Amino acid sequence: MGNDELALTRRSLHGVAELVLAGPQYRATGRLRLGVVPGGFATTLMPRLRVDGSGVSDSEGATAAIHGRTPRELGAELGVAAGRPEGAYEGGSGVEPDETLAVDPGQAGLILEALALGHDALVAFAAGESPVLWPEHFDVAIRVHEMNFGVSPGDGFIEEPYAYVGVASPPAGEFWNAPFGAAVPLRDLPDALAVAGFFTEGRERAG
Repeated sequence: MGNDELALTRRSLHGVAELVLAGPQYRATGRLRLGVVPGGFATTLMPRLRVDGSGVSDSEGATAAIHGRTPRELGAELGVAAGRPEGAYEGGSGVEPDETLAVDPGQAGLILEALALGHDALVAFAAGESPVLWPEHFDVAIRVHEMNFGVSPGDGFIEEPYAYVGVASPPAGEFWNAPFGAAVPLRDLPDALAVAGFFTEGRERAG
């Protein structure tokens, strides 16, 4: 699945999540958390913004297409000042406010499907937790039992969408195949129950 279109679309959506949604929300409320919603992802507080496929919309229904636009242009059209949540974390998407974004609809669909699958799997795994889409890494995750469980749409470690279990010190064994714990591509986990099963196995193996 790894290809330039996927990576470029992921970078652009990550940039929108970070600069157009999380940055304005953080400046308004001091909170970073975004959420996965049907068809995309959204802020959890003010301003009310959401990404559906290849566009960003506000609470009044105004929609701005992402492809070929910059975060600054998107923010101006939606009435917010685009920018990173400065001081909240290091790293992030690397997207600048005046960078032209590129979104392939098919690749965007794969990314959003991965995040939706991750959200559903996390709810099945830990019903009392609220999955968070973090703007720093653009992954949907929870932290329970001092462990991290989540789904990434791909990154520098694995180019394609994958599920992961993060622990402070990975135990010995084939299950623990990543520096941070364990990771499995979503192509090897056919549905939310399979992903939840991977999370459960990780929790049990970690002791």
